[in-house]
Amino acid sequence: MRLLRHSGLLTGFALFLAACSGGATTDHTVSESEDIVLASAPNEEAGPVAIELFTSQGCSSCPPADRLVSELVADPGLVIITRPVTYWDRLGWRDTLARPENTALQRAYANRLSRGGGRSYTPQAVVNGRVGLVGSRRGELEQAVAEARAERPKTSITIEENETGYRILIDGTAESDAVVRLLALDRSETVDIGRGENGGRSVTYTNILRAERDIGHWTGGELAIEIGAEDLYAEGSDRYAIVVRNGSSGSILAAQYLDG
Repeated sequence: MRLLRHSGLLTGFALFLAACSGGATTDHTVSESEDIVLASAPNEEAGPVAIELFTSQGCSSCPPADRLVSELVADPGLVIITRPVTYWDRLGWRDTLARPENTALQRAYANRLSRGGGRSYTPQAVVNGRVGLVGSRRGELEQAVAEARAERPKTSITIEENETGYRILIDGTAESDAVVRLLALDRSETVDIGRGENGGRSVTYTNILRAERDIGHWTGGELAIEIGAEDLYAEGSDRYAIVVRNGSSGSILAAQYLDG
């Protein structure tokens, strides 16, 4: 995995050993032939579990994680969001899908995650904005998703399609002032990487975040939000999701694709 920053001689040496270098790694990576079956069936009352993958075209440890989420996206009990970051651009290849906002969110997560925080690295998977882990470690991801599915639901999202667009219904108990966000996603992009650690490779990315914006604020109880067809035209996107989050970078209370 790639770690964001080094601190001190001993720490720097340790991070060098763990860093993405294209050599051997002890991470459990997933080959294209492996079947992905999460350990726990979806809890329909709780709604889907959100998995955000922080990745980079400049990190040679990332393709196994990118491949893993490309298989997990078929699970109706998950909302997959790929968030390419910018900080590995300095290695000789500018990530064509990266957004500074993804980098900022990951840095905020480093200080707020209930488990697996303290630093930013790639590939990192964050489950429901609460638990961070190495994005290619299938077993740890299965466990984090199973824990999220076992939690008692406090927030629900109901999506109703109508003649003008969609009606979004949020209901439940809020932990604090929450933000309702509309995320524009690109279902799949294959990138030919010309330089850097992945130079010469073609990597496919899934549900890449193209844009996001606040569409409401929620403090508990029932909230209805109307989304018109004009709101669903972000460049490069062909899928949308609703996320209810504590503040701008807190835990995710609920997530749902608009298209099911």
